Amino acid sequence: MHDDVEKVLIDEGVIEKRLDVIAERILEDFCDHEFVVVVILKGALVFTADLLRRMPIPLEIECINVASYHGATESSGRVDFLDSKLPEVKGRSVLLVDDILDTGRTLAAVGQKLCEHGATMVKSCVLLSKEKERAAEVEANHVGFHIGDEFVVGYGLDFRGLYRNLPYIGVLKKKVIGNSV
Repeated sequence: MHDDVEKVLIDEGVIEKRLDVIAERILEDFCDHEFVVVVILKGALVFTADLLRRMPIPLEIECINVASYHGATESSGRVDFLDSKLPEVKGRSVLLVDDILDTGRTLAAVGQKLCEHGATMVKSCVLLSKEKERAAEVEANHVGFHIGDEFVVGYGLDFRGLYRNLPYIGVLKKKVIGNSV
């Protein structure tokens, strides 16, 4: 698996240190509010688990399953809600957690749905934010790292369901992506 990685962009130690900072900032952001964490599956699972263990407060965690990449290395341009029911957020503050902010469509669509279902406040947190023009006008309130516009895997991010368990963020070798297309 590690042999498929061309380069490591962000190693495990750097991620761990950044999680401490993000957790502290989120707690400051929600200091007077009880909040529910809504995790966008599956990519944000690893990031969210490590992040929330740094928050010494009682938290309710909900998950939402959406798809936008559909097995490709670029967003398909549509966000599909794969769950028939959304988490109960009416009258609640929400921390929406995703793995990567790319086109912005997923974060915008999920945030809008949560607001439509009565969330009083939705703040967002992403592990990665690509430095690129977005299809939807959205920015995350909390960002782990800003990266260039390249396809990355690891620490929850996948290519065709694989590589999520890498302990770092890396770029796959072109031949690995090419062999899978």
